[in-house]
Amino acid sequence: MIDLYTWPTPNGHKVHIMLEETGTPYNVIPVNIGEGEQFAPDFLKISPNNKMPAIVDHDGPDGTSMALAESGAILIYLGEKTGQFLPTDGPGRYACMQWVMTQMGHIGPTLGQVHHFRNYAVEKLPYAIDRFVNEATRLYNVLDKQLGESEFLAGNDYTIADMATYPWIRPWKAQGQDIDAHSNLKRWFGAIYARPAVARGCTLLSDRRRKGPMDAKQREIMFGKTQYEKR
Repeated sequence: MIDLYTWPTPNGHKVHIMLEETGTPYNVIPVNIGEGEQFAPDFLKISPNNKMPAIVDHDGPDGTSMALAESGAILIYLGEKTGQFLPTDGPGRYACMQWVMTQMGHIGPTLGQVHHFRNYAVEKLPYAIDRFVNEATRLYNVLDKQLGESEFLAGNDYTIADMATYPWIRPWKAQGQDIDAHSNLKRWFGAIYARPAVARGCTLLSDRRRKGPMDAKQREIMFGKTQYEKR
């Protein structure tokens, strides 16, 4: 059994989808990041960088219990554990890894900054908004080009690279993007959206999501001094 420490965010959804797609049994332990639960000492033992999602696999390597953080690492681990959605060798494996790393190193960080400066920052800074929206558009173009050459990001098979990327594209309107301007990406998006396991993964804990704007306490936890305290 896997204990899944998570919250309904794009990074959380990535792992939710993989667990649902593989049929891996898991136990959900919510980590309410708006209330600061990611800073709890017990959680920091599992995720030293105070980020969710994280897992504890009670049937890990050699039957031992193992904790693992970072959504990309978790996807790779689950791919190897289950033998699903991660090519075992050859060019296909490295293509999959390449697009997982593209999501982790570029798509996630850039789109996260878009959301912050467009939707959460108290002071709207045109330079920051333009910079990150323009970079988001560039990345949408990169994805669209790739998906014009293959059915899925890493080739003609659905892999963890697609699971990693899809949740970040879901809120495209909030990122100042027009998915209709990217026909290949739109085709791919529709194919992923139609998968039942994706629907289950992306609705996990959806009833816990914050409704309306952040209050002062939540804003301080997410973006204020609490985030930067030494622990």
